[in-house]
Amino acid sequence: FLLLLFTISFSGETRYNKDKILQGQGVDEPLSATGFRQADAAGLFLSNVKFTHVFSSDLLRAKQTAAAILGKNRFCKDLEIKYDARLRERKYGVAEGKPLADLKAMAKDAGEQCPSFTPSGGETLDEVRERARDFFEFLCQLAVELEQKEHSKPGAPGRNSGTSGEQFVFPWTSHCSEAEPSSEGGGSSTVLDANILVVSHGAYMRNWIGYFVSDLNCTLPENLTKSQLSSVSPNTGVSHFIIKLENGNLLKPQITCVCLNQDSHL
Repeated sequence: FLLLLFTISFSGETRYNKDKILQGQGVDEPLSATGFRQADAAGLFLSNVKFTHVFSSDLLRAKQTAAAILGKNRFCKDLEIKYDARLRERKYGVAEGKPLADLKAMAKDAGEQCPSFTPSGGETLDEVRERARDFFEFLCQLAVELEQKEHSKPGAPGRNSGTSGEQFVFPWTSHCSEAEPSSEGGGSSTVLDANILVVSHGAYMRNWIGYFVSDLNCTLPENLTKSQLSSVSPNTGVSHFIIKLENGNLLKPQITCVCLNQDSHL
């Protein structure tokens, strides 16, 4: 198995969030004072997690959130944040910069309901999901290439030899129904191929998680309700997934959701 742990944080609050104005991609608003406090709190919450990679949307509110999280980390302050347009919020076209109530009125006039309604110039839910699928497959390919590179080194140890010495501390295990994966070797610590932090946006990630559940049969925590699954995360909410790739098979990832929209740090 290739094993990667995948932690998602949503961007902190902006002035537009507070006023319930749609931002999408066309409104690149910075974090508010509250948003910076939320991002710092998320950083403290994740401060003992040793990430191998950090990816962020290239929109300002996500970039500032990612920088604040890394700034509080004990191990990863100097880790490069890679910005990717595939992680941007859903594009809302003519509705961007307008109150959420206006989008709901547009949907009603069109005989549709939010969030499935697509305003003129906006992205459909299928288009958002396709972006999410493309980026997730990129992450899985990254893990496969890392594992191949590691095994190609002369005298490379086996994955379960316990020689890596890496100890990964996850703060959410006391809040969630499932524990972190343990090695099947009965004592040696699990060796991770990648431990990835992704910082993105609420509507985008709701579609991504929908892709995990409906297309990839993601295993969910037993106590998770349907309303929790379909709701948008609070600002800087944290979700955590375990992805296993048997024999590097990119077509059949085994995904377990450890926790969804965790907000105990707020």
